[in-house]
Amino acid sequence: MTDAGPAPARPDRPGGAGMWAQRLVAPQQLEQVEVPAPREAALGPGEVLVALGAGGICGSDLPFFRGGLSPDAPADAREFGTPGFPMHEVAGTAVASRHPDIGVGDAVVGWAPRFDGLAELVVCDGDGLHAHDRRLPARTAVLLQPLACVLYAMEQVRPVAGRSVAVIGQGPIGLLFAHVAKAAGATRVVGVDRVDRSGTAAAFGVDDPVRAASDLWATSLTDAERPDLVVEAAGHQTATLTHAVQAVAPGGEVFYFGVPDELVYPLPMRLMLRKNLTLRCGVTWERRRVLARAEEYLGAHPELAECYVSHVFPADDAQSAYEHAAHPAPGQVKVVVAAS
Repeated sequence: MTDAGPAPARPDRPGGAGMWAQRLVAPQQLEQVEVPAPREAALGPGEVLVALGAGGICGSDLPFFRGGLSPDAPADAREFGTPGFPMHEVAGTAVASRHPDIGVGDAVVGWAPRFDGLAELVVCDGDGLHAHDRRLPARTAVLLQPLACVLYAMEQVRPVAGRSVAVIGQGPIGLLFAHVAKAAGATRVVGVDRVDRSGTAAAFGVDDPVRAASDLWATSLTDAERPDLVVEAAGHQTATLTHAVQAVAPGGEVFYFGVPDELVYPLPMRLMLRKNLTLRCGVTWERRRVLARAEEYLGAHPELAECYVSHVFPADDAQSAYEHAAHPAPGQVKVVVAAS
């Protein structure tokens, strides 16, 4: 793991006073500002005020960083200048709570539902948070959020034990899919990415790292090589879903996990029909449950704590963190912004 320098200490400020936040002022340009902090009295039922310890940069944050908008963008985070935008994977300490199962002082991890997590204090929905073992540092605990998403997705597909699996996209999410599939008994796991991921493949259970565009990989397969399950973990384009359908074995499944940036996607329906395929997709429900399951999974696979977070940047250098995340490179997995 690369630590880009010490994180600034978080001042002990009561809710309602000023706080630091990063805000997007132009495409690919963040600046740190001082803004009013959320007030404890303004918390709604079930909400929790979290002092940020660390935040993970997700692939779904990057189109916002580049200046684009998703159809799913929060209504109150659609303009440059929104403090804390764009980040939703957060870990830290609950400093005020109106959720019955989360107390002040709890170490928590989960979702910043408004994508405004790049700030000193963040208002979160308590149903999207999990109080984890406080011995787990925030910069490690933040991995529980993407892991929870992967575990929930894998609950939706047929059991992979004894089956072959391929994952298109070997960024942080795609590597977690590979790890979970291998741990669940997949006979062979293929990871497909344009970036050379051979250096991280073994640690995440990838038997066959393929450096290629997904269309070239899909069209190169023999019938015997076609995987039973293909996970599309790249997103932000329409073509890779077609490549997954082309690659998967007859009677197989495709799980579309990648974030759609378009409202309508083309689908090779005749090929789907002739192959008798199942297509699944979806967001993560039951968030508190799967976050708890993610902590259990990490306990059973502690090696993830060592190999998942590859780069840590201090909060006042979030600009460099996002630039790194936006340019995948060999050996780079999860990029984290640490506030404490």
